[in-house]
Amino acid sequence: MFEAALWDYGGVFTPSPFGAAHAYARSQGVDPDAMVRIVFGAYDADTDHAWHQLERGELTFVDALTQISADAHAAGFRFDTGEMFSGMVADDVDRTVVIDAVRVVRARGLRTAIVTNNIREYGDTWRARIAIDELFDLVVDSCEEGVRKPDPVIFHTALERLGVSDPARAVFLDDFAGNVAAARALGMHGILVGPDPAPAVAELLALLD
Repeated sequence: MFEAALWDYGGVFTPSPFGAAHAYARSQGVDPDAMVRIVFGAYDADTDHAWHQLERGELTFVDALTQISADAHAAGFRFDTGEMFSGMVADDVDRTVVIDAVRVVRARGLRTAIVTNNIREYGDTWRARIAIDELFDLVVDSCEEGVRKPDPVIFHTALERLGVSDPARAVFLDDFAGNVAAARALGMHGILVGPDPAPAVAELLALLD
C-alpha cells in the first residue's frame, strides 16, 4: 500500500522547538501561547511573519531575529534564541527509536524523505546531526524551496521527487498538528509525533503491517 515515508526534522528527530519556547516563556512568567505567536507566528499558515520569511529563505537570521526581538520587547518579554533553544539540548527522551524506524521503513522498500521548515544558516548544523545519506532518499528544506509547511506545494514537491504519484501511498510524520492536517488534506496518511516519539513510531509500524 505505501511507497514512501516522509518525516519532519525538528520535534521528531530532536526535541520540539515549541516545547523549548513554552519552557522559555514559563521561565519569564509569560503566557507560552503568546510567546509562540510572537516568535513563530501563526504556524498553521504560511504568512509574512518574520520567522516564516526566515524559513522561506527570504530573510537572514539576523534580520528576522531583530524584528522578532523588537516585537517581543514591545510585548513585555525578553527573546534570545540561544537562551530559548538551549532547552532543546536537555532532552532525556530516547529518540533512537525514530532512527531505527527509518531503517525499518527503508528495509521494507519504502522511499524516505525529510520535509522540514528550516533556516539557511542552520543547514550544515542540523544535517551533521543525522546520517542523511544513509537514511533518506531526499531532503526538502523550506529555505531552499522558498515555500514552507503547511503550504501543499512543499508536499507535492517531495512526492514528485520521490516518484509517488498517489499521496495516499505516502505517510507523513510531524510534531505540529497543522502540518499533519495539511498532509492529510492532500490524501497522505498523517501521524502526529508527541514529546515521546515512541507511540508515533508504533503507529507507523502498525500501519505498515
